[in-house]
Amino acid sequence: MAKKNGNATEEPLEKQLWKSADKLRKNIDAAEYKHVVLGLIFLKYISDAFEELYDKLKAGEGEYAGADPEDKDEYKAENVFFVPEKARWSYLLSQAKQPTIGKSVDEAMDFIEKENVSLKGVLPKVYARQNLDPTSLGELIDMIGNIALGDAKARSADILGHVFEYFLGEFALAEGKKGGQFYTPRSVVELLVEMLEPYKGRVFDPCCGSGGMFVQSEEFVTEHRGKINDISIYGQESNQTTWRLAKMNLAIRGIDSSQVKWNNEGSFLNDAHKDLKADYIIANPPFNVSDWSGDLLRTDGRWKYGTPPAGNANYAWIQHFMYHLAPSGQAGFVLAKGALTSKSGGEGDIRKELVEADLIDCIVNLPAKLFLNTQIPASLWFMSRNRSNGKFRNRTGEILFIDARNLGHLINRRTKVLSEEDIQTISDTYHNWRNTDGNYEDVKGFCASASKERVAELDYVLTPGRYVGLAKEEDDFDFSDRFTSLKAEFEAQLKEEAELNERIAANLQKVKIDE
Repeated sequence: MAKKNGNATEEPLEKQLWKSADKLRKNIDAAEYKHVVLGLIFLKYISDAFEELYDKLKAGEGEYAGADPEDKDEYKAENVFFVPEKARWSYLLSQAKQPTIGKSVDEAMDFIEKENVSLKGVLPKVYARQNLDPTSLGELIDMIGNIALGDAKARSADILGHVFEYFLGEFALAEGKKGGQFYTPRSVVELLVEMLEPYKGRVFDPCCGSGGMFVQSEEFVTEHRGKINDISIYGQESNQTTWRLAKMNLAIRGIDSSQVKWNNEGSFLNDAHKDLKADYIIANPPFNVSDWSGDLLRTDGRWKYGTPPAGNANYAWIQHFMYHLAPSGQAGFVLAKGALTSKSGGEGDIRKELVEADLIDCIVNLPAKLFLNTQIPASLWFMSRNRSNGKFRNRTGEILFIDARNLGHLINRRTKVLSEEDIQTISDTYHNWRNTDGNYEDVKGFCASASKERVAELDYVLTPGRYVGLAKEEDDFDFSDRFTSLKAEFEAQLKEEAELNERIAANLQKVKIDE
């Protein structure tokens, strides 16, 4: 339950928990501590699910009559992880005050991996390290043990999943630049998913980080009363530590992650899903990567629209996405804003080919400061294999440009987020333009639908500001009035400073006389 602070407003459970967990961190940095905390939340989740089914099997009523609560097959049949006795939360709670609690938790993680093949190599074993104080670890176990205590499995999983995701975001903020390597800000993920609307089909993210795109896609389906089993997920991640976070993040949501693969070579050199044709691709690839092994892939079959430069992977990612897109598939992804205008290494020629092939549906210019790991301005690209397929209106020869740079609000000095209203404004604009029953109009300074011919006139530059123009109030800007106003402000400021200097000089003179 949320508690009240001094202003009598309720503080959400996840914020209370974060403050408590952060106090216990002491001399451990956020990058290491996140594995400690998230591993325990995951352990609590699978133990809750196990113990609920265990109690039903032990009671032996109805369909569970005659069942053995220690039979692993009973849990496998209901898609529940089997948790050995010394890995169960109740056991760890009984050991929480012991100086050997770290060793007990590490052993628990080992026991679970041995009993559940899909978790092999996923769980953290970091609890017996010297820099983790056993007393603090015991307190952390007590704290997490109170999450969703006594709730049914579905409720417990929902709360624990929410806490896990919230903690991922907070750890990313605490790590700053490094945090952005495993976490895409939730508001950006929500915007991508709201615009694409992945109701049914195969969802693919070949640079999946901690799995946020998949979690949000599943949440979208649930919130719109769709069937979760109607979508399946496919992913790839080159950082093993981040892949482990993704596997836990998905498991705690009950999402099948069997097709989320890890290899340290990455999607370009070792494509784990070579034959996949996805209905939706949702991704946030690393910006402007220069060491993507481009020299080794000059003749790769994915470069249908032009060979990307060896020194920048942006246009390699775009073509990798298009290669994996089904005939009527849609893609939405983040790219550095420079990709909208760059001509180096033949990128301008590739962009021209993409426009002429009628693959680009919409470009969104994002506000600055949304991403933790970079101050590089970013944009969203939405692409479609078939823009006259009948599901939506025929958008052949058109591209929608949205300039959202003025949206979003600061949550600290360095970081902005998009509000729900911002997300709704942008996604509604896209849907009104795309859908057959939409009611779309250009809005000066915000959105414009441009023809392919107009894009060609502007040399295939895709910066939304070139197409949407200035907002009406900016369009009516009177330079003379503004100059006069600024001059008056400046002269008034100079006058105030002169008066202040005179008072200071007078006071100093008075001090000298008094002396």
